[in-house]
Formats: sequence, structure tokens, C-alpha cells
Amino acid sequence: MSETKLAPRDQGAPDYKVNLHPVMLKNYGKWDYHERVRPGVLVHVAENGDKIWTIRAGSPRTLSADKVREICAVADKYCKGFLRFTTRANVEFLVDNEAAIQPLIAEVEGKLKFPVGGTGPSVSNVAHTQGWMHCNLPGSDAAGSVKALLDELIDDFKNERLPNRVHISSSCCQINCSSHADISVIVQHHHPPRINHGNMQICELPKVVAICPAAAIRPAVVNGHESVEVVKEKCMYCGACHGQCPSMEIRDAETDTLSIWVGGKTSNARTPPTLMKLAVWGLPNNPPRWPEVGQAVRTILEAYKKGGKPYERVGEWIERIGWQRFFEVTGFPFTRYHIDDSPEALSTFNRSTMVRI
Repeated sequence: MSETKLAPRDQGAPDYKVNLHPVMLKNYGKWDYHERVRPGVLVHVAENGDKIWTIRAGSPRTLSADKVREICAVADKYCKGFLRFTTRANVEFLVDNEAAIQPLIAEVEGKLKFPVGGTGPSVSNVAHTQGWMHCNLPGSDAAGSVKALLDELIDDFKNERLPNRVHISSSCCQINCSSHADISVIVQHHHPPRINHGNMQICELPKVVAICPAAAIRPAVVNGHESVEVVKEKCMYCGACHGQCPSMEIRDAETDTLSIWVGGKTSNARTPPTLMKLAVWGLPNNPPRWPEVGQAVRTILEAYKKGGKPYERVGEWIERIGWQRFFEVTGFPFTRYHIDDSPEALSTFNRSTMVRI
């Protein structure tokens, strides 16, 4: 039998315990309680009295290799090399020495230029889609709009003064890779894709037809060449076809706008996970600062801060006061585009004889 040593297997999920801080590994499943020491700082206390502190900072998500090395150097200096990134691109530094907390925060804010916060009832780091860096579909610059938005909301990231945590996301196309959030900024296209029939032969037409979620694309012969056609009445302008075939251009700098959706969450606390609903649409895609979007998000946050009860998420607050009241306190116009006419809407309509429009 051969004595050749085989390479280690690398498929499947790695053993996550290998990357746990020693204090976390020692007390795994044996934590007594945790507290928020201050905005951005958590402490977890084990049954045996061991403590570990988490310092959370917001990162810009798109990081250079040099910046990652700087982050790792800080973790090596204060955290025995242990850190982690959250799903919202927050950086969490883990320390078992309370005396290291303040010097670590000073270096994170001073050297890395990352704000510390995002814990408890505050605005967490804004999640966003890939944008121009990695995606062939974006109708807006997700990373740029998030930078502009967080500049405006930075005080609500650093302080815990909202009824509950607020997750915000930004999606640069209607496919919405950023998923659902309390407040979400999403690009909206307003017409079907423009088809370059002379260049459709570079695409795999069966995949183009199959990828449409609304079954709005079907094969066609145009000028003697195999191509496709779009049934305009079915098309919902999502742009999935453009991601599959660049000859079907969905983006339009003249007509693309931004919309804001509210009330989504993936948490199962108190109420089940919920989908978002349209709050305001038609906002100009106006780089580099997107002031209209910033103002609209600030309007929602201020109304939520004033009217929300402790621990209510944005969607729970809206459901309690009603959508009519939501539009009154925000000042957003209610239009026919806000009416949910999907097949699933029957479960959400108020079908009582006392309904008020």
C-alpha cells in the first residue's frame, strides 16, 4: 500500500471552533449573561466568571488588502489575533482584558478611522450589494450611496437612542441582493430591457428565457436570426435578463430612480419575519451624495424615534399605528403604486366593511 500522504480535505464547512477566541472556546454554551457597557462595547460573562468584551466598529465593507492588514495588526496587538466580521460588515474585536478596551478604541478610531458603535437600539452598519466593483447589473453606486447615507446617520450609529435596532440596506438593482431591512434603498427601472438583436448570438438564449421570474421572455426570430422578445405586460423590470445577457440593457440614466422600502426583518422575535413595503418612490439617482435619499431616510428615522415604543422594530411600529398614519407622520404622498395588488395581498388587505381609504 502506498505511503503517500494525502492532501487534507478542504470541502465542506470548516470547523468554526478553530477560530474562536480561547475564552469563547472554554465557555462555549456556558454563558450566564451579557450587557452593553457603552455604545459599541459588549461584555459576555460566563458561569465561572470569565469575561470577554466585544468592540464593534463599522467598516466600509469594500476593503483593500492593505486595510485588512491594518485591521489584523490591531487584532494582533490587543486581541491575540482574534476578530470577526458580522453580516453587516461590522468589525468585532474580542478582548479578555478590560484595560485594553480604551486603547483599542483609540486605535480603531484614530488609526483605522472606523467609528465604534452599532450595538443595541442604534443604526447598524448599512449593508449593500456589490455595486460597480463586482456586478454587471448595477443601476447605481451602492457603496457610494451607503457612504453618503452613513455620513448623515453617523450619530445614530454611535449612540443608542432609537426604540430598537435599525437595519438599513442599499441595493443597486431591483433583484435586491441586500435582502430585507427595516429601511431599504433600491433602484427602480421603469421600462423593459432594450434588446440588441444583432448581438444576441453571444448569449445562451435558453438561459435568458429561463431566468425571467415573470415568464416575460420568449424565443423569437428577428431579421432571420435567433433572438428573444419581451412581453411588456408581464415584465416587471427587474433586470435579471441583463445579468444573463448584456445585449438586453435594462439600465437607463434618464429614467432610473430610487425607492425606499420599510418594515422588513429576518428576526423571529415578537413577530415573524416580514417583507418590506413601498414607502416612497421616484427619488432621483443623484450621485455623489444622494441628498434626496438621505432626507427621506432621516424623515422615517425621526418619525420612528418619536413614535416608536421601546423594542419595536420599524415594521412593528408601522403595523401598530397603521399605514395611513405612517404616511401622515412622514409626509410621503400615497399613490396608486403603493397598493399591493399581488396574489398574496389577499392575506394583508383589510377586508372589513369599516375599512378607511
